[in-house]
This record gives sequence, C-alpha cells and structure tokens, in this order.
Amino acid sequence: MRADILREKFLDFFKSKNHRIIDSDSLVPKNDPTVLFTPAGMNQFKQEFLSPRPRLKRVATCQRCLRTDDLDKVGKTSYHHTFFEMLGNFSFGDYFKKEAIEFAWEFLTKSLKIKEERLWISVYVEDEESYNLWKDTIKIPSSKIIKLDDKTNFWPQEAKTKGPDGPCGPCSEIFFDRGEKYGCAKENCYPGCDCGRFVEIWNLVFTQFNRKPNGNLEPLPKKNIDTGMGLERLASVMQEVDSNFETDLFVPIIKEITSTSRIDDVNMFRENIYAIADHIRAITFAIYDGVLPSNEERGYVVRKLIRRSIMHIKRIKIKKPFLYKLIPVVARIMKNPYPDLIKRQENISQIVLEEEKNYLSILESSKDLFKEAFAEFLKGKDDEREASRIAFKLYDTYGIPLELTEDFAHKHGFRISYDIFNQLLLNQRRLSQKKSVIENKVFVHKGVEMNIPASKFLGYKLYEAKAKILKIDKVGENFEIILDKTAFYPESGGQIADTGTIEKGKNIFEVLDTQKRDNIIVHIGRFRTGRLKEKDYVLAKIDYKRRISIARNHTATHLLQSALRKVLGEHVQQQGSYVGAEYLRFDFSHFKPLTFNEIRRLEEVVNGYILENDRVIKKEMTLRQAKKLKALAFFEEKYEKKVRVVIIGDYSKELCGGTHLDFTSEIGIFRITGFSSVAQGIKRIEAKTGWSAYEKIKNESDLIQNICEMLNTNQENLLLHLEKRIKRLKELQKTLSNFQLEYIKSSLDKMFLEAEQIRGLRVIFKFIADMDIEVLRKSGDLFRERYSDIVVLLATVFENKLFMIITLGEEAVNKGLDADKIIKEIAGVAGGSGGGRKDFAQGSAPNISNTEKSLHLKLKEIIDRL
Repeated sequence: MRADILREKFLDFFKSKNHRIIDSDSLVPKNDPTVLFTPAGMNQFKQEFLSPRPRLKRVATCQRCLRTDDLDKVGKTSYHHTFFEMLGNFSFGDYFKKEAIEFAWEFLTKSLKIKEERLWISVYVEDEESYNLWKDTIKIPSSKIIKLDDKTNFWPQEAKTKGPDGPCGPCSEIFFDRGEKYGCAKENCYPGCDCGRFVEIWNLVFTQFNRKPNGNLEPLPKKNIDTGMGLERLASVMQEVDSNFETDLFVPIIKEITSTSRIDDVNMFRENIYAIADHIRAITFAIYDGVLPSNEERGYVVRKLIRRSIMHIKRIKIKKPFLYKLIPVVARIMKNPYPDLIKRQENISQIVLEEEKNYLSILESSKDLFKEAFAEFLKGKDDEREASRIAFKLYDTYGIPLELTEDFAHKHGFRISYDIFNQLLLNQRRLSQKKSVIENKVFVHKGVEMNIPASKFLGYKLYEAKAKILKIDKVGENFEIILDKTAFYPESGGQIADTGTIEKGKNIFEVLDTQKRDNIIVHIGRFRTGRLKEKDYVLAKIDYKRRISIARNHTATHLLQSALRKVLGEHVQQQGSYVGAEYLRFDFSHFKPLTFNEIRRLEEVVNGYILENDRVIKKEMTLRQAKKLKALAFFEEKYEKKVRVVIIGDYSKELCGGTHLDFTSEIGIFRITGFSSVAQGIKRIEAKTGWSAYEKIKNESDLIQNICEMLNTNQENLLLHLEKRIKRLKELQKTLSNFQLEYIKSSLDKMFLEAEQIRGLRVIFKFIADMDIEVLRKSGDLFRERYSDIVVLLATVFENKLFMIITLGEEAVNKGLDADKIIKEIAGVAGGSGGGRKDFAQGSAPNISNTEKSLHLKLKEIIDRL
C-alpha cells in the first residue's frame, strides 16, 4: 500500500470519527521558543492542550517534522530520519483512553487489515487502566501486553523525576512483530528489545497530569489525547519491506543516487546513500518553509545537512554538484500532499546548487586553509589540544570534516585528538541548545490570565471604540491594558501595530505598541495624564493618519506580489514582509538579480493597478473555499474555521488578516526605493507609497535641479552635458596617469639606490597620494623586471580608501618570501584584505589613518623573520 494511500486512509478514518482534519503546520513553529523545528504533531496544538476552553475538540493531522537528535544514526539504521511525517489524532478534553485505544486498534486491524497476532502492546507500569482496556475491551492476551517504566512509556521521558514542568502522562505503544527471523532469539525478546524484531508503529500519549515545579503530578481538569505514528515506519510494515528506505517514499531518490554514482558495490556505500536520501527531504522541506542555509540557528541546521550530504556524495564518487538534482524527485514523490512543491522546486534547487558550489569551493581550497591555520605546526609545533581546537574551528566555520583535517595532520607529523574535538563539538551543541530552548518547559504559555475572554477586534471597520478595561498591569517602564473590544490592530503578518490613545475624560493613556497573546489583544504604553483602572469604560482611538499610511503600504504589497509574479514568473513566493507607516519591505524567492528594466516594469505594473481604481474586497470564507479560489496562503491561521481573503481585481487573491484600503487609487503613488539580496535565492524590494513616495520623488527632482544649476544647464540637456564632462575627466585622468608613470620610471634607479637593505634584500616603501591604481600595478611590474633582489611596497589613498601593491624580485621569491601572504598580513594592519601570486599581490583597506608608518614597520618585521 503506497504511502499516499496510507496518509489518505488515516485522515479519512478519523474524519469518519468526527475529527477535524487540520493541515500540516510549517516546520518553523510559530510563537514557540522551545524548539527550532516542529518535532511532532502536537506542537501546533500546544495552546489547545493548555486552554480550559479549547476551540477544538478532536483533530487529526499528518504533520511534517524535523529532528536532528539522532543525526549520527541516520543511514545506519532502517528507521532513523531527520525529516518524517507524523500521523496523529488528538483530543482536547473530549474522549480519553478507551476511545483512543479503540480507534487505534480499529484503524490498524480493520482499515489496514494488519493481522491481530502480529501486534503487541506496551503500557506504563503504573497505568492499570490502559492495561485493562487492552486486555478486557480489545481482548489482547496478557502475554502480549508489556509493562515498561517511565523511561520508555511516560511522556515526556522520565518527566516524573526529571521534568520538564507542564502537561504529561503515561503512554501506550503498539508494536508490529516482524517475525522470529528478525529477532535476537533470546528468551526475553519482546517490545523494548533493540534487536529490530519489534517495530514501534504508534504511540498513544494520555496527557492526564500537570507536573508542578515541586515535582508533584496534579490531575488535569481536562484530559487530552496526543498520538503519533510515523508514516515512514507504517509504510515499511504495509509494503512488507525491511527498511523505511525501501518504501516508495525513498526508492525513487535512491535510484537517482545509485544511477549517477560511480560505485560498483552499492551495499558497501548503503549508509551514505541512505543518509543522502534522508537529508534531501529535510533540506527540501526546510527551504520550502522559508529556512535558508546560514550560520545561525535553523539556517545552520540546513547548511549542516547540505554539507554532510555533499561529503556522503563525494564518498560515492560523485564529484560535481548533484544534491540539487534530487529536489525534483522529492517534489514528484510528495506532489499529492504538497502540490505547491512542484512550483517551488526550481527555486529550491537553485538555493541548494549555490550552497553546493560554495562548499565544494571551500573543500578545494582546504589545503590553503590548512596551511594558514596550522602554520606554526608546519614549523614543528606540537600541541595536540591546540591542533584539535583549530580542527574544530575549521569544521565549525567552514564545514571541513575532521577526516580531511586528520589526513593533513598525519602527513605533516602532528596529531589531532578525536576526544578533544568531540568535547568541543558537545560544548557547542549545549550552547546551541541554550540559545534555542529559552525555558525548560514543554509548553511555554505567553498569554495572560486564562480567565480573560478573547478580545473582540473591531478595527477592520472602526477607528475608535468604546470599551471596558478588563486588566491593567505594570510591566517595567510601561503599562499593559486589556480591553473587552478594540480597534487597535496588533502586530501580525509583517504589519506593524497600531498606536493611539485610550481615554476617559482627562485621563489619557498613550498606546505605543499593540500585541496579540493567544487570542487576547494587549495595549502597551504609558500614561500621558491621569490614571485608569480596571472596569473603567474608555474610548480607544487609533492614530488614523498613521493607520491609513500602513494600509496604503499593505495593499501595495499585494499589488507588488501580483506584479512580481506577472513580470518574473509564477515561481515567485513571498518569503517575508514588513508593512510600516513610512515604507514597505517585501522578500521573495527569485534566483537572479533584478535588472533596472525589470524594476521599472514592476513600478509600471503596480502604478497601473493603482490607476485602475479597483475595489479591494475583503471576504471571510472557509480555508477550503479560499484554496478553491487559488488564494495565496502564506500566512493562513491554522486553527480558525474562517479565513479572511483580500481580493483585488482579477489579479490578486491572498489570505490576509491585515488592514487595507477600499480602492487601489487610495495608494496614490508607488515608488521602489531599494533592491537587494538577503540570502541565496531570496531577494528584497523596499518601496514607498502615498505622501512618502511623493516626498521621495520630490527630493529626487530637487537633486536633479540642483545638479543642473551647478553645471549651468537644464534637465533636457543634463545627460549630454554630463557625458561631455565625464569624457573630459577621463582624458585628464589618463594624462595624469601617464605623468605619474613617467615619474616612477625616472625615479627607479634613485629609489633602488636609497632602498633599505634587510637580510640581503633591497626594501622599497613609497606612500604616494592620489596615485591611479593601475599606475601602482604597472610600477610594480617595472621594478620586478629590472631588479631581482628587491621587495617593493607601494601604497596610495584613492577616493578615501587605501590601496597597495607588493612586488618581489626573483631572488626575494627564492629566499622564501610570498607576496600573497605578505599582502594579507600588511592589509590586515589597516583592517583590509588582499591576494595575488608569489611575486605580485595587491590589497585594499578602509582604514587610512596612521597607516604609512605601520605598513612600513610590518613589512620590515616580515622580512626580518626570514
């Protein structure tokens, strides 16, 4: 039975049991500081578990998940993965153990027709209720029900004794018996044995306690069900294969890898092949969910997975970029649950390809990195701890694997300690965990008092509202006010928060920020005059002029996205945005820089939409209806039955909870003010609208007029006038360069005779103001061609930046000097960099103060080391 069918059967089964089917959440969890990536199906429902009044009763999902806890085991076992899909059914204060057990058994034995005799059960050793349900209600023989301790059958693991605090409870697991031939043949081989005979396919968690800071377990007022069943493991059982990697979720990927590799015996490299097949799924879906390779947190995980995959690829004798070619294969396998992945595959492939090229380039230059990093060791230094520290730094900074570094060390006669390297790696992981896990709790509740009702938001239609104060708190320098209803829009979906006032007579509270915590809107600010108290009736007024400016920019982002897809192609996807009062920022997926003509075309399309004066329609509808409309759904609310769709003309349909104008013409003017690249495959446009755009255009016009007046011309003739001036300037620069070069030529012998003599070499240092950079290079060539025993450093400041060249005669090179290394050291003195050949190199630096003496001293110090 194909994985697609299993996924569909599971969701259909629970739909028939009155469960609401919820789409998979992103791999990037919202408002959850406890994890970097979504590790389980229950994560998107944390607030439902906590709430005394959950909005949902029973739901089922197929959640995409990413974990790196067992990264070193991936590929080595048949079931460890970084990316996987978790099938789960959940109950929030509705049904409990009896129904959860009955549902699980019915689905496995009736829907999937798994033979009952192949299934075993484990329960928590103290959970007699679950034991009796399996034995008496489901009629499982007691010999096939195993009682296990809280290390395996309590969630979170060992929470009773070790924490964390929060909801917890016993588990019951369902195992599939693969048969005696897979077992260890020991007498006590049963579920929990690590021989591989028993495959855990479903974990039923009965969340019935709340662990308090003192370690006590208090019964929850409403008990919950949280179950998880890995789709990959279930597929291996239903497809009767020995490994998850032999299922239809992996086989096409593995076939693509093996057909490209140059290995004779696939079995010898099975671990490498399986690891690549696993990692590419995690890489694909992480980027799909907006996580780009970087050196920080989530991005670092993606970069690490790509680099580990590249090393596996090199071991199967594929030398060129290859990983990116697997993304279309993943997209085809996952097209049913994720049809949008097909549209995104080109963009994701480009991001991975660039990352592959960069890492392969690093690996190719690893010898140079080794020589620089281990320079002292090449001279005979022997310090195992220091060498291990450098090896770890190379791994952490550049991704250079320890094996490569060890090989270099072995060839050059020094040692690297595997134990020291691993300890540094462990320390780094602990530090990373501290950064990513803010609180030692399974659930971090950011909301306010749970007995406060949800805030009623009136801001789509009103700019002020009469309201009652439900709560006032002083937090630091500010106060926080919660009203029963409000027109203030809380920061959300890239749109900044409303500001304004909350007033009662002469008592005025200035709202500086508005935030949403769970379903409660919090007004943050300070008292301008007087005081307010709980139960006061007040008038809450937003800053109308500011709100309209924000609405202009928000509506304009929708027009811009439509224009981008029209001008650049349908592959464009929103990757983030900022909607403020002064400007807007829009990040989107695209693999090439925009040309000037493309930017101007985007402006034309958006301003064309504005002139059409199309109505901006806002509608509430179900998520299913929105998807039928093909509304772009980048920021849909996951749990609401209704979503808000903003429709403009026949060119823009987006799910959006932000505030908007009523007609496009109210935007006035749209002006792009900036374009940049924020990451591989992600571009950014900044723009202004309305009065801000008018001010920008007016300032540009004033600047052009000022230039015209300076050049004594008009706007019509400005370009022609500038071309003439630039042509004349180039002629003068050429003449000056010729004079400078002639000056150097005539001074060669004089400078040679006046040169310092150090270690049998003549050292010439000259700092010449405003010299043309090309003249510097040519001057270096003149010295090198005429003299063999010289070291020449020439420097100049040009356009407020330091430039320098170093040239070495043949004799200087033979004595062991290297211009490339010298320029790096010397430029570093002024905070710059450089490079080149052994006999010639050039560099530059931003620091131009007090450099003449320091450069000269550095050069002498380097030669003195000979």
